[in-house]
Amino acid sequence: MPDTKAGSRRQPMSKAHKDALARGRDEGRAVRRYLEAIERNRPRRGRKRTPESVRKRLAAVDERLESADPLARLHLLQEKADLEAELARASSSNDLGTLEKAFVKVARAYGQRKGIEYNAWRAAGVSAAVLQRAEITRNNDAGGARSGGTAGVARLTGTSRTAGAASTAKKKK
Repeated sequence: MPDTKAGSRRQPMSKAHKDALARGRDEGRAVRRYLEAIERNRPRRGRKRTPESVRKRLAAVDERLESADPLARLHLLQEKADLEAELARASSSNDLGTLEKAFVKVARAYGQRKGIEYNAWRAAGVSAAVLQRAEITRNNDAGGARSGGTAGVARLTGTSRTAGAASTAKKKK
């Protein structure tokens, strides 16, 4: 009986292919981290608390913990954990600049490869200024002929909106 495993051997990947896969993973990681960071730092309702006010509230919670009954203690411990997490998030928001720089380096190539256009980036929360630095504009047409509207149709058919409107007006006469 012939050995089926021997016949199904794959060719080893070339170094260029491995490098392309690694580059794609790196670009995807940079994009994902930036999008997660802007999601975490999206403005919330209400007044924004400063790290100083959070530390002040932490001190007050610690003070109240000493004399709290068991149920109040439970709630205070949870509030303390929430405040500590908020402080940690505030200090990690300084990383946003680093993540943004990495995003700007790879976003255009990633978007072109994946067919992601300007409006999708904007809907995901990426600011227009960041997209401009990444050289992603409304006119980039990252997805080829996938762009919506009549401008995309005109590009494909070789007609313009004004030419189409003029011929419609002539037909009505």
